[in-house]
Parts: sequence; C-alpha cells; structure tokens
Amino acid sequence: MTTVYEQQTASPLVPAARRSLAGPLLALLWAGAAAVVALWWMSTDSVVGTAGVLTGAGRIAGLLTGYACAVLVGLMARVPLLERQIGSDRLARWHAMAGRYTICLLVAHIALILAGYAAQDGSSLVSETITVVLDYPEMLKATVGTLILIVVGATSARAVRRRVRHEFWYYVHLLTYAAVFLAFGHQLALGADFTGNVAAEAAWYALYLGVAALVMWFRILAPVRLNMRHRLRVEAVHREAPGVWSVVVRGRRLDEIGAQAGQFFRWRFLTEGLRWTSTPYSLSAPPRRDLLRITVKALGDQSAAVSLLRPGTRVWAEGPYGALTAGRQTSSKSLLIAGGVGVTPLRALFETLPGEVTLLYRARTAEDLALRGELEAIARWRGARVLYALNGPHGERPCLTAESLCATVPDLSRHDVYVCGPHGFARELYAALRAAGVPNRRIHHESFEL
Repeated sequence: MTTVYEQQTASPLVPAARRSLAGPLLALLWAGAAAVVALWWMSTDSVVGTAGVLTGAGRIAGLLTGYACAVLVGLMARVPLLERQIGSDRLARWHAMAGRYTICLLVAHIALILAGYAAQDGSSLVSETITVVLDYPEMLKATVGTLILIVVGATSARAVRRRVRHEFWYYVHLLTYAAVFLAFGHQLALGADFTGNVAAEAAWYALYLGVAALVMWFRILAPVRLNMRHRLRVEAVHREAPGVWSVVVRGRRLDEIGAQAGQFFRWRFLTEGLRWTSTPYSLSAPPRRDLLRITVKALGDQSAAVSLLRPGTRVWAEGPYGALTAGRQTSSKSLLIAGGVGVTPLRALFETLPGEVTLLYRARTAEDLALRGELEAIARWRGARVLYALNGPHGERPCLTAESLCATVPDLSRHDVYVCGPHGFARELYAALRAAGVPNRRIHHESFEL
C-alpha cells in the first residue's frame, strides 16, 4: 500500500550522547532502603534475648516491606521522564523484581513478628496470631491487604501467568492499590519506629502521598486529558502482510502529544470484544499532526480482532511510552534489526533516525515482510540500506552470528544497534552483538514482556 505519511526531508544530524537516569534512580532507591534501616537503628535502644532478635528482624522486614510497596507502585506510575529516559521494559523488570522481594519481605515480617510476640508472651503461635489479627488496631485491614498482595504475587509467577488471560492478570494486579491502602494504617498505628517521631511519620506520609499523586496524575488524569483533548478515532485499516494489519488513527492536534518515532501507546478500542483490553502497540510510522499509525500481527483473539475495526470506532490511548528512540543514539551510524512484526517501531526510526542507517529485517518468507514497500522507498529517499534475512527454500533459518553480522556491517562495533522482535530472537542477537564487539551501551532493545 502507499503510506499516508509524508517522508521527512530534513537533513540527518549527528546525535548527541545521552546520559541515562537508570543509575541515579537505582542509587536513590537503595538510599531510601538504607534510610529505612537507619530509622530502625536510631529508634531501637537494645535487642535482648530471642524475642528481641525475632521482633527486631520482623520490624526491619516490615519497614522494608512498606517502603518496597511504595516503590512498586511508583515504578509503574508511568512517569514520562522515567519512561523515556529508562524505558518501559526496564521499569517493568525492576517492578517484577521488586515485587518478588516485597512478597519475601512480607512473609518474613509476618513470621518473625508473630514468632517474636509469641516468645515474648509465652503463648503459642496460633494463639498469638489470633490475638494480633483480632485485637491490634488496623490489623484486620492489614490482614486483608496482605492476602491481596499474596494473591497478586501468586498470579504474577511465570508458571501461573502463562496459564491465565492477560486481562485477568491485569485486573487482579490493579488490586495492589487496594492492598497498599489497607495496609498503610497499621504501619503507623503499630510501628514502634514512628511512635513519637514526627519527622519519620511525616516522611512516610510524604512518600505514600507523593506516589499516590504520581499515579493519580499520570495513570488517571493525564490519559483522561489526552483522550478528551485529541478525540481519537479509527480512520482506516489496511492489510500489510498475511495476518498483519495497519490501523490509522485520526485525532486533533496530535503533535501536541509529543510522541516520537520508536515509542508506543497502550490502545483500547471502544468496540465489542476490545473495550476491556488495553494493549501496547508501537507507532509504525512517524506521528503526524492529525494521524497516528500502528501495525498489528494477529497473535491471539484480541490482536486478530483489530483487523475487523471499522472507521469511526472510538479509541482510548495512553502514552506515549518507551525509550527506543533517537535519544538513545551515541554515534552517527545505526543498525536496526527487526524480527517479524518487531519491524513496526524500527520502520518509524528508519525514516527519522539521524546519520547513516541500515535496516536488517528477519522474516520467514518474502510474503511476510510487512511494510516492505515503505522501507524500500525510505531507503531510496535517504540513501540507506535495507537487507532481508529469509528462510531458505527448505525452511532453513539464516544464522545471525557475530561473524555474519560483521560481514554485513564491517564497522559494526561503531554502530548503535536497535533490536526489536520476539524475546528469544532478541536474546540471541544480543549475544551475537556482544561477541561482535558492540558495547552494551550501544545495544538498544525494548520489550513488552516482563
């Protein structure tokens, strides 16, 4: 098909190096954890006997659990600065890792505190548990919040998540907000580290209220504002390759959104069967003032239904998200490597990235090369190269090894390399690129998988 997007005519520029916020943010988060442990240290005069050791360890675990809950929510608040500078996939991985630590700390907190209290009172563990849950202030709500967090953690385990629908996992995951709210009260009501410490209590409130404000603004108010302001609707749906469809979305003043080539939105199409599903799809062409475009491969019921969308269907979008943009460039040469439908964000980058650009597209057959006509037109316009890695006549797969990549791009180690495709494809390519001498800082990849 002929693209509805006009190609840019500006001369490519040499990119400037960019510093990532990943290191400073991690340092800040670990500093916060250290401050939490320091709070326990300063509020504890002495630790005496077995009961004291168990209770002290339980208090530390509890403080860290409370802090980790705030971090968990904050990492998924979709703050644009973090999304663009660090990347949605890295934030999601940090969130998943922090979630596992949080559940472990929570279980440790419960076990250690109950064991310490039981040793102190000379009662059985069962009796002490009943007393704490029923008689201590705020504990019934905290118990409900704890059960919710454990359920959320269980459904996030890889073995479970592979067996449940994404929508079920997503809506269960939203219960994290309720769990954190229910557990907050008992942290201050029973936390000995906050008793009489006005500064610590104020800091804890500031932490939770600050995270709540980020969630309220960026996950609720900002999407409402975007969709009320820009009024998105499906303009057209086009077939690009077997099982691959492009959806053109029209809206008002879309240039004000600030989307960049390589980024993605979370899309919700307000029609039967799709209105309850929010799915991430990358822009497959540079954004225009009145049009956005995504290209979707039918991999399941939801993505297959995209091909049936009718012009005029209302669209709810959240974003833009992601850091797979020109901002990651560190040199004037770039290699884009796409696997299957992973070509979608790279097609947009192929048109807009400054400097010398080569695109390598891996697909099974020539018929599976979505957007091929556009890619070749862009290559002619800007004097770039498009290369294809297709299966052989008997289905044999081409080997993208360090040696073959270096033969294709002789000065590969001086290129920024953008990779987009299935997880296994990206993992193999990463190993090949590192073996070819490409520095880690020049390999750019973003995935929607946790």
